[in-house]
Amino acid sequence: MQIEIIIIAVIIFIIMTVGGQININQMISDNQMLFMKLKESDYDFYIRAKYGNNVNSDIMFNKRIQNALIVMVLVFFFFIRDINAVKVLLIFVIGYFIYKMPYNDLKNYYKRHIHQIDEMLPHYLKSLEILIQHYTVPVAIGKSMADAPEIFKDGLQNMINSINAGDDSIEPYMVFAREYPVRDSMRMMRLLYRLSLGRQERKQEQLLTFSRSISSLQQKARETKYKNRLEKMENKTMSMLIATGLGVMVLLVLAVVKLMGI
Repeated sequence: MQIEIIIIAVIIFIIMTVGGQININQMISDNQMLFMKLKESDYDFYIRAKYGNNVNSDIMFNKRIQNALIVMVLVFFFFIRDINAVKVLLIFVIGYFIYKMPYNDLKNYYKRHIHQIDEMLPHYLKSLEILIQHYTVPVAIGKSMADAPEIFKDGLQNMINSINAGDDSIEPYMVFAREYPVRDSMRMMRLLYRLSLGRQERKQEQLLTFSRSISSLQQKARETKYKNRLEKMENKTMSMLIATGLGVMVLLVLAVVKLMGI
């Protein structure tokens, strides 16, 4: 009897949702400020790292909330005949697990591709270095945006907007570094800020320091790339050796069994 009640309750829930009597999206919109407190501080960065700037992170976040709420409602229907405090807690645990799954997937994707993302910053800074030789730092950043990696474009635009609005402090540069916490981004943004403050007669000296830092960053990226490639080859070689060893052992065991049978 319980399964029939659950099926009927689920059908009614689906009908009311499709018919508009239950509007989960509206409920999420009405409580957006409350739900935003659950949003991870680095969620937007992970979204840009995987999808670029063409995906709205707020829409993706609302989808996470919606899926978690739907699963919680369905689990509630499953427990409705015999609900208690433990099962209520279990409902929230399951909902939290469903909510966290997309974030963990994004985080794991970033960890798997972190060396690729880290390579983007020194590549971008190298092109920026060439422009700084002919323009001021803010102008060079603005001109570099067209060829900048997609993941950095929003942050660069916000930086330029803040500088153009009259903020001549280091904060616009630090906001960018905090928004894109890749290797040495904080240090490079400090160097870039100092370069923007330098007088014309010291520009070449500061630009040389900036160039050396970029070269060091590029070298680190290459070393990480080769290290990851070497580890991958070593893991494959080890897997082949283990598989070969197990195969030889199986053949020896079969041979011994066959001899004993004779």
